[in-house]
Amino acid sequence: MANAVGADEYGMRKYVLVVLKTGPKPMPAGAERSAMFKGHFANINRLAAEGKLALAGPFDGVDGWRGLFILAVPDIEEARQLTATDPVISSGEMIAEYHKYYGSAALMLVNDGHKKVAKKSF
Repeated sequence: MANAVGADEYGMRKYVLVVLKTGPKPMPAGAERSAMFKGHFANINRLAAEGKLALAGPFDGVDGWRGLFILAVPDIEEARQLTATDPVISSGEMIAEYHKYYGSAALMLVNDGHKKVAKKSF
């Protein structure tokens, strides 16, 4: 299992933590905003299926903090390339802040577990 999740000898691996914050171009409610978020969730699902996204979720919006990604990539440049494909980033609705993170490789098991407990998908 350690090899399957990319674990080192300590059961850890490198990630990039991405904090999503309110961006300079908030989109008003309506069909265009709904489509943007539909694309955001599709992007999340794609990255998870590719094994590039370990964890994602929203924050409460306090201080402009909107959500996070924990990307299973070793460097910030690759994380930037992956987040550039997300409509909330490319539209300016949100901006991304990147931090290197070293954490449990078991995070890579979250997506499969989530599929087993979710009654609906985005």
